[in-house]
Amino acid sequence: MVSEQPVAGIDRSLRVLVVYDEPSISQLLSMALRYDGWQVEVAANGAEAVSRASEFEPDVMVLDIMLPDFDGMQVLSRMRNEGYLLPVLFLTALDSVDDRVNGLTAGGDDYMVKPFSLEELIARLRALVRRSQMMLDLNPDPVLRIGDLTLNEDSYEVEQIGRAH
Repeated sequence: MVSEQPVAGIDRSLRVLVVYDEPSISQLLSMALRYDGWQVEVAANGAEAVSRASEFEPDVMVLDIMLPDFDGMQVLSRMRNEGYLLPVLFLTALDSVDDRVNGLTAGGDDYMVKPFSLEELIARLRALVRRSQMMLDLNPDPVLRIGDLTLNEDSYEVEQIGRAH
């Protein structure tokens, strides 16, 4: 099993949302990821995935393409439209070059085909979270907060207890 130090800048266990309709795969992933120290939520379809993402706030998502209600590409599209920027790793049986290109073009950050190595999947998830965290560090929040004052460095607006100045 892959065992690393926590990803830089993240002081809690990493959260992963596994979206898979095959119970044997989702249970295997869940067990392996928990063993490696991750917090895991599982969804068996697209609607459940979107709902669980808002409640759980994952750092990364493992997403199957072939789901019973709507496909993984639609799940990703809906989540991106709702403002979710979390990295997504597609894990699927679809293995043609066109399938991989479509998944990455649709907004997926990585793509693995079954059969797969658990160790490789965990390493890829850690890499996705690490790159995501690095991007956040490069683009810090433009709002500075000191006591009851906020200063937006982009718009040069100052607010005090909800009053704009």
